[in-house]
Amino acid sequence: MNEKEIAEIRRRFRADKTNINYIRGVFVNEKREIISEFNQALGMLSEEEANAILSIVKKIFSGSVEKNLLNIGFSNQQVLDSEEHKLLSTLRDSQFTDAEAVNAFYEKIIPTIDIEGNFIIITAYDCLDVFTKGKDGEEDSTSSFSYVLCAVCPIKTSQYSLTYYLHENKLRNVCQDAVICAPEIGFMFPAYEDHAANIYSALYYSRNTANNHPDFVTALFNADMPMPAAEQKETFNSILAETVAEECSYDVVESVHAELSGMIDAHKESKEEDTLVISKGTVKDILKSCGVAETHIENFDEKYDEVFGENTQIAPQNIIDRKSFSLRTPDVTVKVDPEKLDVVETRVIDGIKYILIRADNDVEVNGVNIKIKK
Repeated sequence: MNEKEIAEIRRRFRADKTNINYIRGVFVNEKREIISEFNQALGMLSEEEANAILSIVKKIFSGSVEKNLLNIGFSNQQVLDSEEHKLLSTLRDSQFTDAEAVNAFYEKIIPTIDIEGNFIIITAYDCLDVFTKGKDGEEDSTSSFSYVLCAVCPIKTSQYSLTYYLHENKLRNVCQDAVICAPEIGFMFPAYEDHAANIYSALYYSRNTANNHPDFVTALFNADMPMPAAEQKETFNSILAETVAEECSYDVVESVHAELSGMIDAHKESKEEDTLVISKGTVKDILKSCGVAETHIENFDEKYDEVFGENTQIAPQNIIDRKSFSLRTPDVTVKVDPEKLDVVETRVIDGIKYILIRADNDVEVNGVNIKIKK
């Protein structure tokens, strides 16, 4: 699924737009024991309460594609006869009402959920009408798309807090409550692609970009997970420093950041629906333009294949921070506007290495405007 398709589903999570009739799930304690089950009709709630529930569930469609949101693929063989695909299909076909399938689902995922303390598993079934238009702009056809979703939310106990009861004219402590937090993990099946169901794919969500919960994915989808986005960045930086070696200068790192940032901006401006990804060849071209020796570029090529896998593509937003650029020594950290990287240079003066920052405009130290003497 791309960002446009995800946004289309996400917009449905309002009481006046959704076709979700029931929210089902279980409360699980810290020992991974199901304490209670619930089946709640949204139509029996106030609009405010229904929207509160939907706003929590909607968060499994938040974040960035290839970072928080990952498309999980199924092989032809899995779709034909695998237990994992059959279970997901049964949950969808039964709208989460098949008790045997629901219990099997809980048994599969609960032991793999690495959330500290209590948590709640929220599930739902939704079906929407899909309208497509012909070349003349008129409505051409109508179909339906149905899917199931799941959100795994930590439960936190609120702290006692002091409040004022107006009708009693007294100050009192508010009782502690079990508060449902934003989902840590979630998914929808099947994926929504080209205005139709793609039973060969599911959309998976992980709030933490440093941990995409591979045990959960293996148990439910029997699929391998890509390297977490945060780890991709650390690994890429390590490969770059190791292989480019003594040629890994400020100019090289600045060029990689600037070129990839430019690609991200151009992709956004073009309003391309597909997620932007780059290959190792993209980075090799940048290194060549910086004058990096061919032997170092070959080393980068080999190390990239070894760590990420041959022909693996990466979302550039996973390996650079478009809005941040920093220089760090053991004693000093300098943050630079990515649009103004030309104000920084490195230089060796009298055998001592320096980071030089052009300071033609106002300079503040601890909030005080200072003057730089000649």
